Amino acid sequence: MTGGPKEAGDERVTLDLLTKKMDDFARERDWERFHSPRNLLLALVGEVGELSEIFQWKGEVPKGLPDWKDEEKQHLGEELSDVLLYLVRLSDICGVDLGKAALRKVELNALKYPVHLCKGSSRKCSNNNVNDEEDGSDK
Repeated sequence: MTGGPKEAGDERVTLDLLTKKMDDFARERDWERFHSPRNLLLALVGEVGELSEIFQWKGEVPKGLPDWKDEEKQHLGEELSDVLLYLVRLSDICGVDLGKAALRKVELNALKYPVHLCKGSSRKCSNNNVNDEEDGSDK
């Protein structure tokens, strides 16, 4: 993260790029020794708390946040970025390929929540309760 901020669109953002930038950022500051999995997780949780505070008293908000001011959206973007960057750093320190893990999780969720059982429903459903659907019970 050397130099000033770049304009969005200057380079393609990938998890690999973020991982490298976070590694360089920590190394340049001699912060690697502080980046244990536990410390990074606790920092991540703190950032999720800051993200939550933004929504805390707003109630439900529509997609796209049409009633939000530009400053509010910018603040939201900063807090979302903090969460993402700590997550990327934590996965790197733990030796987890976050991209591959996320794709695998999407595939597992597709199996766990098949379209024919879950489409249009917020009810918890999975292959494990196929019989619930077939016999009409609502366990």
